Amino acid sequence: MVPAWLWLLCLSVPQALPEAQLAELYVEVPENYGGNFPLYLTKLLLPREEAEGQIVLSGNSGTTVEGLFAVDPESGFLLVTRALDREEQAEYRLQVTLETEEGRVLWGPQLVLVHVKDENDQVPHFSQAIYRVHLSQGTRPGIPFLFLEASDGDEPGTANSDLRFHILSQAPAQPSPDLFQLEPRLGALALSPKGSTSLDQALEGPYQLLVQVKDMGDQVSGHQATAIIDVSIVESTWLPLGPVHLAENLKVSYPHQIAQVHWSGGNVHYHLESQPPGPFDVDAEGKLYVTGELDQEAQAEYLLQVRAQNTHGEDYTEALQLQVVVMDENDNAPVCPSSGTSISIPELSSPGTEVTRLLAEDLDAPGSPNSHVVYRLLNPEPEEGTEGSSFELDSTSGSVTLGPRPLHAGQNFLIQVLAVDLGGAEGGLSSMCEVAVTITDINDHAPEFITSQIEPISLPEDTKPGTLVATLMATDADLEPAFRLMDFAIEAGNMDRTFGLDWEPDSGHVHLRLLKNLSYEAAPSHKLVVVVRSVAELVGPSPGPGATATVTLLVERVVPPPKLDQESYEASVPVSTPAGALLLTIQPSDPMSNPLRFSLVNDSEGWLCIKEVSGEVHTAQPLQGARPGDRYTVLVEAQDAGEPTLSTSVTLVIHFLKASSALAPTLTPVPSRHLCTPRQNHGVVVSGPSEDPDQTNGDSPYSFVLGPDPTVQRDWRLHALNGSHSYLTLALHWVEPREHVIPVVVSRNGRMWQLQVRVIVCRCNMERQCMRKVGRMKGMPTKLSAVGILVGTLTAIGIFLILIFTHLTLARKKDLDQPADSMPLKAAV
Repeated sequence: MVPAWLWLLCLSVPQALPEAQLAELYVEVPENYGGNFPLYLTKLLLPREEAEGQIVLSGNSGTTVEGLFAVDPESGFLLVTRALDREEQAEYRLQVTLETEEGRVLWGPQLVLVHVKDENDQVPHFSQAIYRVHLSQGTRPGIPFLFLEASDGDEPGTANSDLRFHILSQAPAQPSPDLFQLEPRLGALALSPKGSTSLDQALEGPYQLLVQVKDMGDQVSGHQATAIIDVSIVESTWLPLGPVHLAENLKVSYPHQIAQVHWSGGNVHYHLESQPPGPFDVDAEGKLYVTGELDQEAQAEYLLQVRAQNTHGEDYTEALQLQVVVMDENDNAPVCPSSGTSISIPELSSPGTEVTRLLAEDLDAPGSPNSHVVYRLLNPEPEEGTEGSSFELDSTSGSVTLGPRPLHAGQNFLIQVLAVDLGGAEGGLSSMCEVAVTITDINDHAPEFITSQIEPISLPEDTKPGTLVATLMATDADLEPAFRLMDFAIEAGNMDRTFGLDWEPDSGHVHLRLLKNLSYEAAPSHKLVVVVRSVAELVGPSPGPGATATVTLLVERVVPPPKLDQESYEASVPVSTPAGALLLTIQPSDPMSNPLRFSLVNDSEGWLCIKEVSGEVHTAQPLQGARPGDRYTVLVEAQDAGEPTLSTSVTLVIHFLKASSALAPTLTPVPSRHLCTPRQNHGVVVSGPSEDPDQTNGDSPYSFVLGPDPTVQRDWRLHALNGSHSYLTLALHWVEPREHVIPVVVSRNGRMWQLQVRVIVCRCNMERQCMRKVGRMKGMPTKLSAVGILVGTLTAIGIFLILIFTHLTLARKKDLDQPADSMPLKAAV
C-alpha cells in the first residue's frame, strides 16, 4: 500500500514547477491526519548554487508557524510536524526565502497557501434543548410557526455542515400521528393539512415532538442531535372588527388608538395595509392607531387590512379588515370658479340671454347641508329712475342672464354674487364671486377696397415668377380687431392660376404677385377681379360693390436673343497653318431656330475669317508673328437674320502650337462617302494622300488625327486600322442628316497633309442603308406626259361613243318614217 506522505508528495510536485515568476503554491492537508510525522507537503525549487544561504520560513501576521511547519534544507521539502485542526485554523499563509547571514534575499519570496481539508468531526447542536410554542386554531397548513436553529462546527458549504431536520415522534399520536410537518432544510415547523383540519374541529393537545438534526445532508451516515418541542394548542382570538367612525380634523394627541387585534399563537408579527394609503399604524401588540388628522374632503373612507405573520412574512391566517369612516364637518366655504378673462356679450343681445352660470364648489360631503350652496346678486344694483336691471340671477342654479335694460357696445360691468352654504341659513360659510362682462361690437360692416379700378399695368413676358405686380388696400369700419380681419381671393380672370395673392392677417394691404411665366402668344392681356371678404361671419347687409377691385395687365412681348451651341470656343493650331484652313464651326444651339449671320469683332491681326451664313472659321492668311504657346482671342457676334436687333457674342480662343519641321499641311480633297443615322456599325476608311512620293515606303506609318474643331471632335471618332489607313465613324448616336466636311490631319516622316473628308449623313432604311431619292429613269414618261396621254385616251373614247349613239338615233328615225303596208309580214310556221 502506498504511504500517504508519498501520495501527497506526488500531488504537490506539479504545483511547484518553475515559472517566469514565483507563483503562489497551494497545498491541501487533511484535518486530523493520523499518519506519521513529519508529513512532507511539497518540494520547493531552491537554487543549488546559493547553498551558502539559510532558509527562512515565516507566516503572515497572526499566523504561528514555529514548530508547526519546517523546510528540509537537504531536499527542499516543506513539511508539517503534527496534525492540524480546521476548526482551530482553516488555512496558513507561509513565505519561504533564502537569505544570507546579513539578511540579503538570495531567492524568493515563495508564497505557499496551506489549506486544512475539513473532515466531519463536529456534532450538530440545536440552539435550545426544549422549544415551547403556542399554536392558534385557524393557522393555515404549511405556514411555519416555529423555525428550528442548529449549528455545525465543520466547514460551511460542505456536506459535513449540511444539516437536515426530521420529526422522530409525536406524543400523543391522536387523532393522527402526522399532525405536523418539518421542512428538512430550513427546520420550519408547520401544521400538516390533516392537522389543520383536526385542530379546527376540536381543541386538542398539548403535543410533544422529538426532532432530530443530522449533518452530511441526505446521506445515511453523519452526526446527529435531538431536541424536544412542546406545542400548546390555543383558541383563536383573531376576530372580525366593526367599522370605526372618526371625525375629520379631530383634535386629540396622536398617535390615537382606534382598535386592537390579537393573534393567540406565538412568534407573531403584525402588518398593516391601508387602501388608499392613510395615516394608520399597528404596533407589536396589535394596537391600531391613527397618526394624524383626517380630511373628509380628501378621503371619506379607508379600508385597513391587518395581517398576522411569522418571521418570514407569511400570513398565519386570513387578514382582518377594518373600515374607517371619516365624518364630515362644515369646514369648507364655497369656492367660486376662477374669474379668468372677462365674458364678452354681443351688443343687441336679447333679454334672457345667459351670461354665465356660477357653479361654486363646496368640498364638504355631497348631498349634505354643508355643501348646499345658494346665490345672491350684490352688484350691479338697478339704478334709480330706471325700469328693470341689466342682469338677473337665479339663486338656485347660479345662472346670470341679461335683464330688460338695453346694453351698448363698449360697456364694462363687474357682477358680484355671494355664494352661501347651509342653503343660506344662519351660520353658513360664504364667498364672493365676481364676473367681468364686456359688451362687444358685432360684425355689421363689410370690408371695401379704397380703389376699385387699377390702371393698366405692363409686364414683360419674361418677368420672373414671384414678382410683385400691384398692391391693393382695403378698409373695414368695424371696431373689433377680430372683425377687421380680411380674406382676399381672385374671383375672375385667373383660370390657369398665373397670379396669386399674399397678405398679412391683420393688415388691409394685399399683394398681387406673378406665379407662372407669362406668354404673349397665349394671352396678351389679363383682367383680374379681386374680392375682399370679412373672415368673421358678417351680420347685417351684404357686401357692396366696393368689395371688388379690377386689375388690368398688359403683357409685353420679349424675343430672346440667339443662343449658340457653346458658351465659348477654343481651337489649337500650329503656327505654320496656311491660309484657308478650317479651324471650327460655330452653330446655333437649336438647328430649327432662325438663321444667324456671323461676324468677327476684334480680329486685330486679321488672321481669321468667318463665313457669314455657315459660321465656319478659317485662317484668312498665314499666321505670321504668332508664337507657340501664345493665345489669340477674338469675339464672334451672331445676329438673328430676321431680327437684327437680337444678337449674341462668344469668345474664340486660338492656342498656337509649335510648327512641324516638315512642310505645311496640304489640303487634299477626299471623295464623298455615305453614312446613315442613327449610328450603325459602319464607317469610312481614310487612307494616306495619293500625292505622297514615299507612300510605297511601309517602314514609316501614317498618323491620323481629327482637326481642332471641337464640334468635329464631339461628333466623330477616328480609329487606326494599320500604318496606312484609319477608320472614321460617328461618335454620337444621332447626327444631323446632311453633308459634313471632316478635316483630318495626316503626318508622316515630318510631313503633314490635311484631308477634307466629305461624308453625307442620311437616314437609314430597314436594311440599315441610306435612303436616297429616286430620279426619273431614262426613256420613261414624265408626270405631265402621262396626264396628257390619259386625257387624250378619255377624249377619244368619248368621241367614239358619241358617233355610235348618233348612228343609232338616225337609224331608228328612218324606220319610223316608212308606211305600214310596206313592212313585210312574218311568216307562220
